[in-house]
Amino acid sequence: MSHEKKLNELEATSICGNDISSSCLYVSALAIAYAGQYAWVALLVVGAVLYLFRRIYGEVVGALPLNGGAYNVLLNTTSKRNAAVAACLTILSYMATAVISASEAMHYLHTLWHGLPIIPATMLLLGFFLLLTILGISESAVVAVAIFLLHLFSLTLLVGVTVWYLFTHGTDTLLANWHMPLKTSLTTALFLGFSAAMLGISGFESSANFVEEQARGVFQKTLRNMWVVVTVFNPLLAFLAIAALPLVEVGQHTETLLSHLGKTTGGPWLATLISVDAVAVLSGAVLTSFVGVSGLMKRMTLDRILPQFFLKENKRGSNYLILITFFLLCLSVLLITNGELGPLAGVYTISFLSVMAFFALGNFLLKSKRPKLPRPVYAGILTVSLALLGVLAALYGNIRIRPDYLIVFLQYFIPAMLIVSAMLNRTAIFNLVLHAAESFAKHSPRVSVLTQLNIRRQLRELHRQEFVFFTKGDNVSNLNKVMAYVVENESTNRLKIVTLLKEGEVYPEDLLTDIRVLDRAYEQIEVDFVTLDGHFGPELIDRLSKEWNIPKNFMFIGSPGDRFPYQISELGGVRLII
Repeated sequence: MSHEKKLNELEATSICGNDISSSCLYVSALAIAYAGQYAWVALLVVGAVLYLFRRIYGEVVGALPLNGGAYNVLLNTTSKRNAAVAACLTILSYMATAVISASEAMHYLHTLWHGLPIIPATMLLLGFFLLLTILGISESAVVAVAIFLLHLFSLTLLVGVTVWYLFTHGTDTLLANWHMPLKTSLTTALFLGFSAAMLGISGFESSANFVEEQARGVFQKTLRNMWVVVTVFNPLLAFLAIAALPLVEVGQHTETLLSHLGKTTGGPWLATLISVDAVAVLSGAVLTSFVGVSGLMKRMTLDRILPQFFLKENKRGSNYLILITFFLLCLSVLLITNGELGPLAGVYTISFLSVMAFFALGNFLLKSKRPKLPRPVYAGILTVSLALLGVLAALYGNIRIRPDYLIVFLQYFIPAMLIVSAMLNRTAIFNLVLHAAESFAKHSPRVSVLTQLNIRRQLRELHRQEFVFFTKGDNVSNLNKVMAYVVENESTNRLKIVTLLKEGEVYPEDLLTDIRVLDRAYEQIEVDFVTLDGHFGPELIDRLSKEWNIPKNFMFIGSPGDRFPYQISELGGVRLII
């Protein structure tokens, strides 16, 4: 996607806000189903947990303002394999979000147009947003803003009409509901209601996946704006539904609660408006999935976790092959389930909550491994601990509500991880196949020779990609960590260790001696020690990337201190590895 035109606050908020604010259409009914008349309390607790995550996301993405979300923070604080787990969870979450949102949007449209075929209409909606995102993120943002503003207007109108209805009709329904007996204890009801309601904050992670497309300072504002929307509207709408509708009616209209509330308090015109709004904002959530997954999968491709052909761009700068692949995955899920999307809820629930948990863990790793990295916001240890505890409790609660969720989730997650693991272990797989081909040579010499030649060619192409580490004269211990990281995480046998010298300065002999020792210790990697005159910064990285034909994300540095004059995002994807 093009990075020339940055998204402003309204555009960025709308793209991720459509996803998280679409939860208002269903989360009240979910919470009421388990917490009854106390659902609004459970939703306020969800708002409190989300408030904690505002600081967690602010610190992590402020320190590492690169696309990728949880994947990005784990990549820069731990191994590529751990980061790949978070990436798979995020992709599964986006895939489930896109299909569920598109299908639910068409179900709402079906209430207005009864002859609408649900599955073909869902496919067309997914195809529409595929074309829209291929045109570019700026064009997508215009549509997202229109949808978001319509949604806020519709919810505000619904609140106003319902308050007037209660003012004119009294509070008899509220009092009757308030004295209804709970199915379980109050503590259990609130816990299960909280667990179900946590699904209402899905989309909060989306902004972190396209942070590079946002103007400076916008990301923090998107977190604040999303928090305000869900913390105000979700508990308020749940309370108003309890005040205006008998709890029995809430259970009968779970999928279309707000349109039913609109019909009861304002009449058919308001029910129609809410249905139209639902179609629009759920469609906006589909857009969020396409935009978010594009930023994430591009980053994974740059890091050689996915095939390199995904990097192809059209004239508008969109990675169209990533978008088309995601579209086909969504179609396959839709067709395999034949429109029965209940099982996808399991993937959606566990994937999303696991991504939130990984972000909290990533924050802990950032504090311990990158303590000197500048960050605009700091989340205290207690803040991160409480947020992580809240997400893990919700994860447990959802599995307790529907134990089959875990099985369905694993059916999707395991194949995804097998594909990514194969990419990460290509060298070992190629060597295994090469050994098998050599053993097979006695039976079919010609086939075996051709296979061996092809595999050796693939291995040469894979290993000839050179990597760079910039050092200021690190000790042998740090350099050993660099070598170990490259061996464990990258398929290469070439590494440049670069040190920059000031005018009149000569290269340190001790450093050269250390590098020679490590070069002998790691026989599988050929180390090239390079000294250059110059100042480390974005311009030098740009120049060396072009001269050496080495992508910037294959260049590594140690964690900079608080006096480092640049943001990590200005370095074009240079990775922190020690």
